[in-house]
Amino acid sequence: MNKVTVSGRFGESTVTLETGRLAKQADGSVLVTSGNNMVLVTAVSSKRESDKDFFPLTVEYQEKFYATGKIPGGYFKREGRPTNNATLTARLIDRPIRPSFPEGYRYETQVVATTLSYDGTFPIDVLASVGASAALHLSDVPFNGPTASVQVARIDGKLVANPSIADLERSDLDIIVAGTRNGLLMVEGETQFVSEADVLAALKFGHAAMMPIFDLQDELRNKFGVKAKREFVPKTIDAEFDKPVREFLTPLITKALQTRDKGQRYDAYDAAKSAAKEKFIAVITDDALKAKRDKELGSIVEDLKYRISRDLVLTTKSRIDGRSTTDIRNIWCEVGLLPRAHGSGLFTRGETQVLGTVTLGTGDDEQMIDDLAGLTKKKFMLHYNFPPFSVGEVGRLGGQSRREIGHGFLAERAIKAILPDFEKFPYTIRIVSEVLESNGSSSMGTVCSGTLALLDAGVPIKGNVAGIAMGLIKEGDRVAVLSDILGDEDHLGDMDFKVAGTRKGVTSLQMDIKIDSISFEVMEQALKQAYDGRNHILNEMEKVMSQPRGEISQYAPRIETIKIKPDKVREVIGAGGKVIKGIIEETGVKIDIEDDGTIHIASVDPKAAKRAIEIINSICAEAEVGKVYKGKVVKIMDFGAFVEIFPNNSGLLHISEIAHERIRNVTDVLNEGDSIDVKVLDIDRSGRIKLSRKALLERPAQPN
Repeated sequence: MNKVTVSGRFGESTVTLETGRLAKQADGSVLVTSGNNMVLVTAVSSKRESDKDFFPLTVEYQEKFYATGKIPGGYFKREGRPTNNATLTARLIDRPIRPSFPEGYRYETQVVATTLSYDGTFPIDVLASVGASAALHLSDVPFNGPTASVQVARIDGKLVANPSIADLERSDLDIIVAGTRNGLLMVEGETQFVSEADVLAALKFGHAAMMPIFDLQDELRNKFGVKAKREFVPKTIDAEFDKPVREFLTPLITKALQTRDKGQRYDAYDAAKSAAKEKFIAVITDDALKAKRDKELGSIVEDLKYRISRDLVLTTKSRIDGRSTTDIRNIWCEVGLLPRAHGSGLFTRGETQVLGTVTLGTGDDEQMIDDLAGLTKKKFMLHYNFPPFSVGEVGRLGGQSRREIGHGFLAERAIKAILPDFEKFPYTIRIVSEVLESNGSSSMGTVCSGTLALLDAGVPIKGNVAGIAMGLIKEGDRVAVLSDILGDEDHLGDMDFKVAGTRKGVTSLQMDIKIDSISFEVMEQALKQAYDGRNHILNEMEKVMSQPRGEISQYAPRIETIKIKPDKVREVIGAGGKVIKGIIEETGVKIDIEDDGTIHIASVDPKAAKRAIEIINSICAEAEVGKVYKGKVVKIMDFGAFVEIFPNNSGLLHISEIAHERIRNVTDVLNEGDSIDVKVLDIDRSGRIKLSRKALLERPAQPN
C-alpha cells in the first residue's frame, strides 16, 4: 500500500490530504481531514469519448448519517435522495473545477464526495471542494488545476477563514470563494448589507487564505508520484470544409447578432444554418460523412456566434440588443395580481419575466430539515420554478433540477436579510418564483418579484432588495464588463456575476468564471457597475410600490402573541395535551407554544383568537389576596369545599368561611357545580389558597 499523507495550516485549522489507502481503483482518490471532519473524494474519467456535444461532468455529494453517529429518519432508515444542502454542495464542488478542464474535452467524468465523519467545526463543503481538486490533480485526467475553496466570514469586524457553524451565527458575511493561484473562479455567499468595498476585501482575503492549499496539493502529488496526464487533442474540422462555411456564415451570423428580439435572432441563426446546410451538406451522398459534416456545421455556427458577438462588444462597445455596456433593459412592474395569494408581484426586465407570490403561515408550516447538522426548522422558504415554456421550449415538468435549487437558494439568501425579526412578525413565509419568460438572470428577477410580493403582502421588511447579473468579455488586454446580461451574453461571455442588495449594501452574490480566472480590478469594476444598476432597478420597482401595505391580506392568518410564565406552559398544554386540544377545538385557532412561555395564536377570525387568549389568560391567572373571584364548587368535603377560581386552580373554602352563622353540613348551603363569589384571604408559601364566602355577605343584624 503506497499511502501518502501531507498536512498544513488552512486558516486557523490543520488540513490533511491522504491518498493510496482508500478507493485505489479510481483515477484519483483523496481523503481530506480536519479534526473530526473527513471527506473521501474520488474522480474517474472514461477512456471512451462521449458523442455528446458538451462536457459530461457529474459531481455527486453524499451525506452519510453515520458520519454524525445518527440513524436516518423515515420508514426505510437509510439515506434517500440528496437533500437540498447536498445538491448545493455538489454545485459548489462542480463550479470551480468545470472551467479547469481543456476546451473540447468530451470524456464522461464523475467526481463523488462522501462525508465519512462530521462535527460541524470545519466547513465540510470546503473540504469536499479541495478533495475534488486534489483527486483530479493526482490523476492522469487532463485537469488544469489545482483549484481551492475557502469559506470567509466576518466576525466582530474581523475576517476569518473556515469558521465553525457556531461562529457563523455571529457573522455578518458568509462567502465561499474558489479560485486558482492566478485569481478567482467562483464566489457564492450572503452578507448583512455589507458594502462593495468590504465584499472586495473579503474576496482578496479568501484568495490569500487558500494559497497554502495549492502548495499542499502539489506536495501530495509530488510525494505520491506525478502521473502523466492523458494526451488530449481537441478535434479539428477539415480546413476544406471549415473555411468556406465560415466565409459563407460570417455575414449571416453578424446580421443575426444585431437583431434585438430574441425570437427573431434565434430564427435568423436557424435560417443561416439551414442555408449553409443546403449549400454545403445537401450535396454530400455519403451518409456517414453527411452526419459528421452536420455536426461540424453546428460547432462552426456556435463558434462564430461566440467570436463575432465578443468582437462586436469589444470593438464597438455595442451589445447584441444595441445597449451600451452599462445600460439596463426596460423594466415594468405590477403588484396585487392574484386575489387569493397573500401577496404577489410581477417583475419584467426586457424578455425576462418573473411572477413572485407570498404565502404567510404559522409554526405548523415550518420546514423540518434532517441533515448532518441535526434536525432544524426553517421559517423562510423560497422555491424557484423554471418551466420549459419560459424559453419557448417543450420539456418535462415535475421535480426540481439542480439549477432550480441553486437559483432559488441564491434568491432566498438575497431576501432573507430584509425579513423582519420573528419576534415582531411571527409568521412562516414562503415565496414562490414562477419564471414566465427568461432571457438572462431569472434568479435576480426572482429577487425583485419576491420583494414586490412581500410589499404587497404587508410584510414589514427592513428595506427593498433588487438583483442584477453582470457579464464579462475578455480577450487579452481588451475587457468589457456588461450590466444586466442577456441569456446569449451569459452563454457567450466569460463571467456570470450576480449581485443582490439594498441601497445600504450587498445581501447575496454569486459568480462563475469560464476562463482561468479574473483579476480583482475586474471584480471591482463589476461591483461598481452592479451597484449603479441595482439602484436603477430599485428606482423602477419603487415607482409601483415602495412601502409595505398597512395590513396583511384578509386571507392570511392573524397571529397574536402573548407571554406567560414558563412554569405555566405545562398547565396550558395539560395532561396529554388535553387542555390545549380543548382550546383549539372550541375556538378553531392554531396555537404554537415555546418553552420560554411565548404563545402564538393564529386565526383568520379575530374573535376566535381573542377567545383563545381569554382562555389561556384565565388558565395562567394567579390569585391575589383581597380580590374577589367567581368560582365553581368542584368538591365537597366534611370540613369545607374546594372552589375552582381559575381553570385547574382551586382554593379551600373552609366550612367556617361559608356563612356568618354556624352550619352543620356544607351541603346545607353548597352543592358541587354551584357558582359562587369568593374572596381570597391568604396564599401560603406552597401556593395553597384560602377563600371566604362570608366576607362578601352582609353580617346579619344582632338581636337586641
